[in-house]
Formats: sequence, C-alpha cells, structure tokens
Amino acid sequence: MEIKKITVLYGGESSEREVSLESGKYIFQSLKELGYDTQLVDYPANFLITEFTPEDYIFIALHGEDGESGELQKFLEEKGIPYSGSDYKACKNTWNKNICKKLMRENNIPTPNWITVQSLFEAANDIDDPFFNQLRPFNDLFLKPVEDGSSLDVFKVSNNEDLNSAITSCLDPNRAFIFEESIDFKELTVPILNGRCLPAIEIVTSESFYNFNAKYVNEDTQLSRLMLSKEKEKELEEICMKVNEIMGCSGWLRVDLLQDDRNDFYVLEVNTVPGMTSHSLFPKSAESVGLSYNDLVREIVNAK
Repeated sequence: MEIKKITVLYGGESSEREVSLESGKYIFQSLKELGYDTQLVDYPANFLITEFTPEDYIFIALHGEDGESGELQKFLEEKGIPYSGSDYKACKNTWNKNICKKLMRENNIPTPNWITVQSLFEAANDIDDPFFNQLRPFNDLFLKPVEDGSSLDVFKVSNNEDLNSAITSCLDPNRAFIFEESIDFKELTVPILNGRCLPAIEIVTSESFYNFNAKYVNEDTQLSRLMLSKEKEKELEEICMKVNEIMGCSGWLRVDLLQDDRNDFYVLEVNTVPGMTSHSLFPKSAESVGLSYNDLVREIVNAK
C-alpha cells in the first residue's frame, strides 16, 4: 500500500527530549518537501491512538526510552499501525546495553568487557577494589547507564576522583549501569539503511570522548568518512551486518564501534532511532555517498 499520510512522533519524556525535538523538525520538513501529507505530534502528550488507522504511517523520531525501548513499537504492532524502523523485539534487544552485549558475546561479536550493577549505590568507590578485577588491566573505564542514550550520564573514569565525581554528579544513580573497558584509538559509527551498510564515519572530538557536548553543542567535532583498506572495510561491514541480523533490526539503525591501535573493531551499541539533527552521524554518512537528507528520509519511509 502506498504511504500518503505520515505522522512524525517526536519529543518524548526521556532525557533525550531536546534532541528528539530537533530530529523531528528536520524529518517533518523533509517529508513536506517530499510531498507527503504530514504532521508533527509531541509524544506522549498529544498522541491519541484513536486518531490513527492501519492506513496511516508513523515515523518514530523519539530517541531514548520512548522510541527505542520497544514499548511503543509493541503498542503500534498490536493496533496494526505501520511505523519506521525496527520492531519490538529488536528494540528490546538493543535498548538494554547488558542484553545487547550478552547477545554479541554469545555470537562471537567483539565488544569491550563490562560489569553490570543494578545501582551505583552497589558499585565500589575505589578503582583498586576487587570489584573491578575482571576488567584489569585498564587505564580507563567508562561508566554508562544500561538504558539511555546521547551520552547522558556517561563518564570516563581514570582514577578515584573521576569515579566518585561520576557517581555523585550523574542524573539518576539509582538505576542499572555498566562499567566498560576503555579501548583507545578511533571512535566510529556505521549506519545501516534498508539492509546495506553506509560508509563508516570516524569521529574526532576535542572532548575526552564523544559525549553530549561533542554531539550536539561543540562546533569543532569532526565527522569524516573512515579510510580503510578493502579487507578491513569488508570485515567491518560483516561485523555490522551480523549485529543487524542477531538483533533482528530492520529499516534503519546505527552501529557504534571502536577501533584499537591494532585495527581490531569492537561494537559498543546499536541505535534503532539514530539522530537526524544537523549534527547527526547518519545524515553525514548518507551525504558521503550522494544521498541528500530528503533521499535518506524517503528511503527510511520505504524501507522493508
């Protein structure tokens, strides 16, 4: 059935609301330029399911829990309303970093070592504590929420001062976190669109890592196509497509990775609703192969 009317859901109640508002506005403008009958709806405040039928189409521009946990996808599936991106099960697999990393480890996909805690109140506040032994040797660790995105509440920990500062300054310490092995050299991301990998993007930032400021505030963050040999490019694509298959993703997604100084790749996480702002990685990669923003939005809508 030809898609004619598209509702863009944006906003949400997660810590990524502001980013989602910007993504949604860009997508909405693109859909108008493409000739679709479209509207913007702030979710969940202005979302009424009774206004939608299976003849409608929903473009999910909700980052964070509202759009990536799978609950919205499950609800829309039950109502028979088509939507963009991956289904409930795939979102469930990728939203929780601990589940996602376990699936990768079980399927021999390289991912940095990690420890999970159900609350930062359970975590040791001394990096010499035996609690961290299974991650040794290390110079740095990353502290990340098990369920969140956009690098909110993500901290690089090099010493006890960093560790205690991270624990006391995070927005919500009483939830699950992972301590993850730090792998230095290159940060990169690979968008997947309609079953094919777009070019990998290397991220260079003046921050200590690709944090919230590097993503959405700083103007000096550099995003450029990652230069690889044909052999390494093939290896990277095979890893990302295997991740796509194992997680059960579809439509569009983004795989975030690290490359160490031996040129080995490690998958960090999967984003099922990637950012679509002026600073975002997915449009940058699409642009490098001649896909305009409008081309990209059209492909997302028509993806199988």
